[in-house]
Amino acid sequence: MPPKIARLVGLSAFGAIAGFVVLFAFIFYLSWPSSTGGITPGLTAVSVISGVVVLLGLIGAHVALGKQLLALSEGRSRRV
Repeated sequence: MPPKIARLVGLSAFGAIAGFVVLFAFIFYLSWPSSTGGITPGLTAVSVISGVVVLLGLIGAHVALGKQLLALSEGRSRRV
């Protein structure tokens, strides 16, 4: 992969993290119990905990891939 493309894709992997956070925050906002709707508090806790686990997994994977791609664009070893 050319270094310019690797750098662009590596930075995009870090930028995708912001999109994940916004998407999951919106989902949590919609599922939060309120006077006009939402789900029960117990189910809210379960959905938030499971969502955070998925979010942390996605963030970890994108950080690892982004670091590897940025290292590749600088000519360093692929293993970071």
